[in-house]
Amino acid sequence: MSRDYIKEILTARVYDVAIESTLDLAPSLSRRLNNQVYLKREDQQPVFSFKLRGAYNKIVQLDQEQRSRGVITASAGNHAQGVALAASRLGIKAIIVMPRTTPPIKVRAVRSFGGRPILHGDTYDGAYEHSMLLASQKGMVFIHPYDDPQVIAGQGTIALEIVRQHPDDLEAIFVPVGGGGLIAGVATFIKHLRPEVKIIGVEPKDAPSLQMALSKGRRVILDQVGIFADGVAVKQIGKEGFRLARKYVDEVLLVDTDEICAAIKDIFDDTRTLAEPAGALAVAGIKKYVKRERITHRHMIAINSGANINFDRLRHVAERAELGERREALLAVTIPEKPGSFRKFCRAIGKRGITEFNYRYADKTTAHIFAGIQLDDGDMERQSIVDRLSAKGYAVVDMSDNEMAKLHVRHMVGGHSTKVVNEILYRFEFPERPGALLKFLNTIGQEWNISLFHYRNHGAAYGRVLAGMQVAQQDRDRFRARLDKLGYQYWEETDNPAYNLFLG
Repeated sequence: MSRDYIKEILTARVYDVAIESTLDLAPSLSRRLNNQVYLKREDQQPVFSFKLRGAYNKIVQLDQEQRSRGVITASAGNHAQGVALAASRLGIKAIIVMPRTTPPIKVRAVRSFGGRPILHGDTYDGAYEHSMLLASQKGMVFIHPYDDPQVIAGQGTIALEIVRQHPDDLEAIFVPVGGGGLIAGVATFIKHLRPEVKIIGVEPKDAPSLQMALSKGRRVILDQVGIFADGVAVKQIGKEGFRLARKYVDEVLLVDTDEICAAIKDIFDDTRTLAEPAGALAVAGIKKYVKRERITHRHMIAINSGANINFDRLRHVAERAELGERREALLAVTIPEKPGSFRKFCRAIGKRGITEFNYRYADKTTAHIFAGIQLDDGDMERQSIVDRLSAKGYAVVDMSDNEMAKLHVRHMVGGHSTKVVNEILYRFEFPERPGALLKFLNTIGQEWNISLFHYRNHGAAYGRVLAGMQVAQQDRDRFRARLDKLGYQYWEETDNPAYNLFLG
């Protein structure tokens, strides 16, 4: 069977619509990992994903009678666009059934490529069932997104290009895994020509369909899958893909959301392009593999499978990337509730960048702070900070791996305080550099208690800070004189209705 696949891959019809994507060195990532890391840039395809290859190779081989009936598929993303464009180029009618939850940008893309989108169901499974019903009713040809030999052969042309583009020694090729069509095609071709090269699949921890199937020796249906990496959110690996993976895939690595976000940033740093979460899986896998194996000076390839990322997801990616790279520690610290405590705490942290600082007055004895601290040396430095603060008498809880804290609590620190008196509220712009917070605290001094503080680094030249201070009416002119001396831009917000409704 593999011999037949080799022939099918060598003769696959993909270049009528697809391009031979480049194999680019990732210089920054390579230096950091002390290995040569290459990116197979499938984000360069006309639909910004490799899926066009398999879709076109399947559709172009339909006979005239099948073409006249039209094609149909179910997809929420990249395969949908691939089928739409392939059918349009061949003058074939195409219906794409998409879940109602599909982002409008992807629905518009399908329409722009000549497909007719139909929104049905809230999940892929619902869309799939409806597409099969329509295929039966209308007599249309169903184009499976991954469990089809001709689709697998089309995806396998990526391996053909890699062999030609990188004839030197190669440690491994890392492949994102969803339904299994891509890794099946790549693994089959590579193991035939270069059996010494490892084929390593990479899946999200919350969608391990291939890893679970390989461990149990049979295909399994996952109860549920995470949808952050929506391009690989598949509950069951394809039948044919699993058959080939059992023969040719060396192992499957699992990565979490933070590691995927860090990999998106790595790809951006080297290419100035934004990979979708599924497209960055392979880079996340390389980083995990290098750390585990402790290897250097090897050559590795990551298949960057796509760049169809929703713009509104970038906020989440940027926030979680630093955690995934272990460049930020999130700590909950208890300090005494008295003037000067903030300043003393900042001095205990040392000359490190503060990425976040959240606090709200609760009672007269203690204050609970949620702090983000920049790291240069990952987990070792994080533990060193925790140990240092503990030695100085602070109660510290490390929240860096606490999912609830990362997703929710960091945005919820605050609220009304019924016990605070004489509070005034100011909004500041701090220059985004180490020491800016300490300068603020030193200038304010210990005369007035800070009753509210909120800061989060957003990557801008200036940090936005909201601070509440307990200042008696007769001291407020003197307090404002201190603010003028500080030299930072500020605005009083005490009369802001948002403050009165939610914080005051």
